[in-house]
Amino acid sequence: MSSENNDEPTLSPSKKSSNTNTANNNNANNSDSESDVNNEHLIGNVQRVAIVPPNYEGKPKKGHLIFDASFECGNLGRIDYVNDFEYDLFIRPDTCCPRFRCWFLFTVENVKADQRVIFHIVNFSKAKSLYRDGMTPIVKSTSRKRWQRLPTRNVFYYRSPDHRKNYVMSFTFCFDREDDVYQFAYSFPYTYTKLQNYLDNIEQRRLDYVQRRPLVYSVQKRRLDLLTVANPALLAKGRRKKVVIVTARVHPGETPSSYVCQGFIEFIISDNPIAQLLRDNIVFYIVPMLNPDGVFLGNQRCSLLGFDLNRVWNDPSIWAHPEIYGIKTHIMKLNEDADFELDFFIDIHAHSTMMNGFMYGNVYEDANRFEKHSIFPRLLSRNAEDFSINNTTFNRDALKAGTGRRTLGGCLQDSTHCYTLEVSFFSYQTSTTTQAIPYTEELYQQLGRNLARTFLDFYKSNNYVSWSPSCSIMPRLKEDRIKSRLSRQSANMPIVDQDEALLNNEAYNLSTQEFIYPETRNNNEPE
Repeated sequence: MSSENNDEPTLSPSKKSSNTNTANNNNANNSDSESDVNNEHLIGNVQRVAIVPPNYEGKPKKGHLIFDASFECGNLGRIDYVNDFEYDLFIRPDTCCPRFRCWFLFTVENVKADQRVIFHIVNFSKAKSLYRDGMTPIVKSTSRKRWQRLPTRNVFYYRSPDHRKNYVMSFTFCFDREDDVYQFAYSFPYTYTKLQNYLDNIEQRRLDYVQRRPLVYSVQKRRLDLLTVANPALLAKGRRKKVVIVTARVHPGETPSSYVCQGFIEFIISDNPIAQLLRDNIVFYIVPMLNPDGVFLGNQRCSLLGFDLNRVWNDPSIWAHPEIYGIKTHIMKLNEDADFELDFFIDIHAHSTMMNGFMYGNVYEDANRFEKHSIFPRLLSRNAEDFSINNTTFNRDALKAGTGRRTLGGCLQDSTHCYTLEVSFFSYQTSTTTQAIPYTEELYQQLGRNLARTFLDFYKSNNYVSWSPSCSIMPRLKEDRIKSRLSRQSANMPIVDQDEALLNNEAYNLSTQEFIYPETRNNNEPE
């Protein structure tokens, strides 16, 4: 919600196709980028702008909507009044890079009860979108704190002749409570401040196996936090140890990746016996937010300076890409240190056109190395019902040569496995049904927990760790994690503890939602 709700709103009478920019630019988000829609500059977010009919004079009345995006992660560059019921909304492009226009997050207030509107978001930069397959924007309000997806029947995605044949996403909405401030978003927001508060809380617990430090600082001097999770005895100099590196949020608009990463962190620092065993044998390095400036500014893909940070791993600049320069330098030092054996690099993303979780891996000429590289995704598919091995691909596409996965896969030791983990912005399907289950914040975190558990399977398979599960020490899962657990093999198999099933190489479905959406088709795109 806007922190400036008590300020007098800017009165903005506007017409569709008017040359007047209705946005009061937020200086904190200024850039030189320019939208290619109507050739108009969109260099900042709207700041408490009241949209009133043409020729209206005086203070805004109830029902004259006030829009705001002048807050962390906010994105809305302009609003055009069409009529009393319709508004054209323009996404602000990424700073210094007008190509990317996808993420939006804004608030609406000063509504009337039962006021019905149609919002048209008119300048999406992508043609392919899960909006064609049932995905919808999410909404919450001051009196209803949980995000909810809009009904599919209220959302339309189409190519519009009125907007240079650009793709438009239109949705209808009825405001039901006059005193509420409503917030609309492309996906579940996860801000830089939310991450800092989360890491502060972990730090206050004074866990001896968790270390936090800023690896580097961004261009705007935000922290690039590095978490080290391991038994302190394992970190002793001269002791050989295996290393897993997990990163997320290199693309700021891919907010689900932050929830997956948080689920991973929560599990790996927990009292779960599996987590304890992994910490005793593996050093985990985690960078939860690789692009803190882009996240703060509400960009979709780029950093403050307009760089796609997942295309500069080959030769990152210390001044232009300090985040990638810092983490790559850290990784290369580990690679050259005889005390460390770098086993995994996993970079977490979100995907805007495909269902489920899945991975991108690398292709190697050595058949034995390639075979080993395919093991981890298959283990993850057994532990996470939303992970699709069919969507998982291995490639060396030239367009992805500058990604972390491709770059590190080519310069680290041969035993290192480098992957991109993708998760859908929308939903997943299981192997036993064509019904799509929409992701929630909790389900994203569940994928992160399952990712962490899969490392036990991997290290069991190569006899690096051993485990003898005991009923007396196996933790009982919370009620929300054992809902409707069904066997993939038999619907009559009794409900069991998920961790015990994992240790016994059994896989189970977890159904937690009743919302049903149509089956989607898969469309690949660059990571």
